[in-house]
Amino acid sequence: QVQLVESGGGLVQAGGSLRLSCAASTSISSINPMGWYRQAPGKQRELVASITSYGRINYANSVKGRFTISRDNAKNTVYLQMNSLKPEDTAVYYCNAGSGIFASWGQGTQVTVSS
Repeated sequence: QVQLVESGGGLVQAGGSLRLSCAASTSISSINPMGWYRQAPGKQRELVASITSYGRINYANSVKGRFTISRDNAKNTVYLQMNSLKPEDTAVYYCNAGSGIFASWGQGTQVTVSS
């Protein structure tokens, strides 16, 4: 199972930006999809964005136009560029590889957006 390590979280004011990175321990070129999820206190984990190696991208409605997911298969890394951040974006963000019983998860990185 691939190991995933997220980085780039932190505290930012509303309207600010952060870029999350997810480094994988093995090649991700054949892993589909790669994605970002988030979980806020007291809420269920939800999909933020996903991307396949053939370019299919999905975003949650709440982040469309503000977040951009990308992947660099040569670096085994997936990114999430987050712009125009809102307090409701505050959550632990998790990187995900694959789906179903074969999915792998990172340990998560905290994103806190202050108003």
